[in-house]
Amino acid sequence: MKRHNRISILVATAVAAAAPLAAAELPPPTTKKILFFSKSAVFEHSVIKRNAGHPSFAEQVLQELGAKHALAFTFSKDGSLFTADYLSQFDAFMFYTTGDLTTAGLDKTPPMTATGKAALLAAIAAGKGFIGVHSATDTFHSPGNADIGPARYVDDGDRADPFIKMLGGEFIKHGAQQPSHLIVSDPKFPGLAAVPADFAPNEEWYSLKNFAPDLHVLLIQETAGMKGPEYARPPYPSTWARMEGKGRVFSTNLGHREDVWLNPVFQSVLLGGMEWATGRVDADVTPNLDKVAPKARVLPPDPTADPKPPAR
Repeated sequence: MKRHNRISILVATAVAAAAPLAAAELPPPTTKKILFFSKSAVFEHSVIKRNAGHPSFAEQVLQELGAKHALAFTFSKDGSLFTADYLSQFDAFMFYTTGDLTTAGLDKTPPMTATGKAALLAAIAAGKGFIGVHSATDTFHSPGNADIGPARYVDDGDRADPFIKMLGGEFIKHGAQQPSHLIVSDPKFPGLAAVPADFAPNEEWYSLKNFAPDLHVLLIQETAGMKGPEYARPPYPSTWARMEGKGRVFSTNLGHREDVWLNPVFQSVLLGGMEWATGRVDADVTPNLDKVAPKARVLPPDPTADPKPPAR
């Protein structure tokens, strides 16, 4: 069986099983246009890598989901296209990216200009949606954070990069792939009702920092029992929503592995985020970070310093 046909069958099965947003709960859908941008200035994840010109694994999954949910995707790795006029045609932008996108970087695809980055942030603040998947938090690092080192283990506050401030969190480091329990903090948010109480997928988990104070946390990373110094910290947000001016921003830590992309729970969470970010459905995104993950800003210890147990 060809790879694309196999993905189509698995996606169709997953969507039917998840039924994340029942048609009866939604108004008649109008097609929403989403730019899926996957330039990798640093590491390129396997799920977004194109082989011999064929769509990546994630692109194939999104194409199948989009056909069933009136979502029209444009897939691109070309940062030079980012202008105010180009961005105006989309309802939302979905990033699965790494590094400084204003450089050619590892994948050598055309970079954004500084003006293009500013146009993106302005478009979101003016009302466009944004969906960050997995390594979006590993993009446009704050000053001094490009390399693994002491700066990575300090919250940057006002010094954080404008992209990170918009997104609501920044990558520190990840350890070995492992199962980890995700706690639902808002089951009423679109798509979150599909997340079972014992949801603990095998995944590559990012340890994060620079959380925006107005996060509406949807899924919490339960760190108890996780292996690796990156997770020697209290529970912290894994998936969240927030407002950036008039724009709706959704971000999830999930999405490294192919089996996660085919998981009906992940698809439900991602679809819910897209439905909300594009304005098709509404949700209460009152900030709740201090309530549901009050010690999220307690970071793992700096590996270059004497190890100290984190406060819990």
